[in-house]
Amino acid sequence: MYLVISEKPSVAQAIAKVLGAYKKEDGYLSGRDCVVSWCLGHLAEYAMPEAYDDKYQKWRFEDLPIIPDTWKLEVAKDKKPQFSTLKKLLKQGDIDYVVNACDAGREGELIFKRVYDLSGSRLPVKRLWISSMEDEAILEGFANLKSGEEYKNLADASVCRAQADWLIGMNASRAYTKTYDYRLTVGRVQTPTLAMLVQRGDEIAHFQKKQYFLAHVMKDGLDAVSEHLDSRDAAEQITATCNRRDAEVTAVKREAKSVAPPKLYDLTTLQREANRLFGYTAKQTLEYAQSLYEKKLLTYPRTDSQYLTGDMADTAKAMITMVQKLLPFVPEASFQMDVSRLLNSKKVSDHHAIIPTAEIAKLEADSLSAAECNILYLVANRLLCAAAPKHRYISVKAELICSGYLFTASGRTVTDQGWKLYEEALKKYLRADDDKDNVEDAQTLPDLEKGQVLKGVMSKLTEHFTQPPKPYTEDSLLAAMERAGSSEMEDDVERKGLGTPATRASIIEKLISSKYAVRKKKQILATEAGSKMIALMPEYLKSAQMTADWENRLLAMERGQTTEEAFMADIYSLIERMLSDCMMLPTEERQRFSGEKESRGIGRCPVCGSPVYEGKSNYYCSDRGCSFALWKENRYLSSMKKTLDKKMASELLGKGRTHAKDFYSGKTGKNFEADLILEVSEDGKTSFKMEFPEGNSRKQKK
Repeated sequence: MYLVISEKPSVAQAIAKVLGAYKKEDGYLSGRDCVVSWCLGHLAEYAMPEAYDDKYQKWRFEDLPIIPDTWKLEVAKDKKPQFSTLKKLLKQGDIDYVVNACDAGREGELIFKRVYDLSGSRLPVKRLWISSMEDEAILEGFANLKSGEEYKNLADASVCRAQADWLIGMNASRAYTKTYDYRLTVGRVQTPTLAMLVQRGDEIAHFQKKQYFLAHVMKDGLDAVSEHLDSRDAAEQITATCNRRDAEVTAVKREAKSVAPPKLYDLTTLQREANRLFGYTAKQTLEYAQSLYEKKLLTYPRTDSQYLTGDMADTAKAMITMVQKLLPFVPEASFQMDVSRLLNSKKVSDHHAIIPTAEIAKLEADSLSAAECNILYLVANRLLCAAAPKHRYISVKAELICSGYLFTASGRTVTDQGWKLYEEALKKYLRADDDKDNVEDAQTLPDLEKGQVLKGVMSKLTEHFTQPPKPYTEDSLLAAMERAGSSEMEDDVERKGLGTPATRASIIEKLISSKYAVRKKKQILATEAGSKMIALMPEYLKSAQMTADWENRLLAMERGQTTEEAFMADIYSLIERMLSDCMMLPTEERQRFSGEKESRGIGRCPVCGSPVYEGKSNYYCSDRGCSFALWKENRYLSSMKKTLDKKMASELLGKGRTHAKDFYSGKTGKNFEADLILEVSEDGKTSFKMEFPEGNSRKQKK
């Protein structure tokens, strides 16, 4: 008897069906010789600092650094029943071994390891490593299970990544919050990513646009332009001189060019394309691709490879034939497909590129959401594009002289659509809005020959301005994260940049949820709070280069090329350096937010004296270790159809009481006026009572 643990219930059900485990139990499925159960994503997470020592409930700089001797894991309250089921199964006497069937990657390894370690199990571990949820792939995976020990390096890297994020997040956030007496959130990857957003915002804000002018001469569909002219007068003189004059073609250069087919999708390129065409966020695209994977229609999405392994030529050919027959947007094509360029085992690490599976032959379009269809069609079409011939065209550049002035024109004539035949067909079918810039002027020029004279050309002047850098979109930000730090890395380093394909979406979402960044249509912009935070950070905490280097060291750990001890030693050194730098900051720097905090505060905490600020649903004490809060909606006031507004809260903090005339009485059905009085215990618990005008001694107390 063996136990299989997957990452999600839907995956467990697919595996159980293949293994014949049909009997539904409480939290698992059972069969003749196996039991299949599941996690609910991350069942267990590292405990918060206060779980190690009560003193960490208060944020104090002198208590830093917080570095656990033994790391504690905690299970979320709503996930405890499923963890109890897994723990019971892992301790069950008739189970001979457990199969880790969590997603085949670093995060899947971490999810399983935490549950396994927390359960105290000593069962032998085997690893299921598959890139598709098709029945055949699952069966083949179980026929080739490997020892969990073979993935020890991957597990070590997953643990180091999680511990590094915890250590920097907890220590840096507390250190800078207490140093500046201003709430700040620091992250190992999110802070350098935010720094890129802030830098781009600064470049746009400080951009000095420059005006320039172009003179044009036009004839029979030809539009040739002058060089950039700084002076309108000069441009007007040229246009006036050339109007209705003859122009001679002095040079024509024709050059055959081609555009190579794109590579297959890895997760990042799929997220970028989906954002550009449909406006999907990286998180949404990952969710849609994961859903298609679990429905057996796509291979594993969390991949960083754009190639297939060398033994997948037949699979690729079969999928190309199937896609050409099944999908409605695919046009007829006369060229031959070449799968050889899709194959490169050396560039496939954990998983090959994302492609459709044979299950698309059974696809019923109405079984998918519109977004899932879009993602599936993108992936299927990319397979065709990647195997199709090059897009070929003739580039033409011409020079003309008119009244002594030089004009140039460029254009191109397509000679073979190649892979763009599929790209254009899909965009037309999906009515997708591609905002990608054209890299070359696509106008078609009339036939021109050197020495040809164009009689009586027309002229005109146009006004232009230099353009600032564009704000980041999810597409361009993902690209920037992927490229970050790559300029100083070796050419053969496979993973470059901030985060991994699997984590970049969550980093962007964290920046937005923490209000350091905001989405504005497709754009992602740093907020004022984000800009202020980055202004405080030392270069090493916002350095894309250093953080990208850490990601590559984690990859080296997976390959057994470095140790977890060496990686974590550098993390500890970084924290010590950060604390030392904080202590050396001058007093005036530490007080840079003091005026702003006072202006934002609505009063002082009656328990600890710290400023109290307004939140979305309450008025909270700025000292994270203090539990005092006034809730805008509370049980006492809701019975009187009253919420606590900012003015009332400020008066309660300042005078201990506030007066209102619109309390509602359920008994009389009328409004009444009274003083609301606040009472606070030493531990921060609040209660209210009322005093009525004109000597009425009746009181209501919570």
